[in-house]
Amino acid sequence: MLSLLYYLVVIAVALVLYVASFIALVVCYPFDRKRVVVHTLSKWITDTIFGLPPFMKREVIGLENIDPKKAYVMTLNHNSMADIITIYNLPLVFKWVSKKEVYRIPIVGRLLYAHGDIVINRASAKEAMQLVHERGKEWLAKGASVAIFPEGTRSKDGEIHNFKAGAFLLAKDAGAPILPIVLNNTNKMVRKGWMMNWRNHITIKILPPISAEEVAERSVKEVMADVHSSMTEALAEIRKSC
Repeated sequence: MLSLLYYLVVIAVALVLYVASFIALVVCYPFDRKRVVVHTLSKWITDTIFGLPPFMKREVIGLENIDPKKAYVMTLNHNSMADIITIYNLPLVFKWVSKKEVYRIPIVGRLLYAHGDIVINRASAKEAMQLVHERGKEWLAKGASVAIFPEGTRSKDGEIHNFKAGAFLLAKDAGAPILPIVLNNTNKMVRKGWMMNWRNHITIKILPPISAEEVAERSVKEVMADVHSSMTEALAEIRKSC
């Protein structure tokens, strides 16, 4: 019963801010190149999601590694749909790279469209890579970060698996730094039967960025291997401390 009440409140807040997002998109479009206002409204939705349950925590480690004035290619491990809403408390405006199936979800899908997120068709890898490259460079040039799951799909066992090169090629070509981010326990937010895990503790760990200069100097393969190694080690450290 409590979970149902929680969902009803979240949906009510989300609907109001959903409408406000499209109004903001139209009104602010001429001068809000990064769609900061729309991003902020989505942050308010996620603040409601995580703020209502008194014992649910979203711990952020490593905020000092973020320069809010920079635009990054953000690389994150992928465990659940909750990954998308988890990181809106970070001091960055970002655009997701997401599969087209997500855009069919009511409210969520249309909000991602309002953000200007990059929709890809995973059935055509070449076309998807080209779109990420083109749209990603456009957003980075405007000062917005681009958030990518380099594994390409959700992890079934919670471990970090092999990376695809797309995020790293984008960073190299756009002259952008890479910001590795590790998420833990996002897959435990909802229990079986859509019951909320009221005491879930999600950890967001921001690792030191790979500078644009280092990305430019080193090979994509080397940078990708280092980021994968650092994220894997960070996830193990988080789990040890839990």
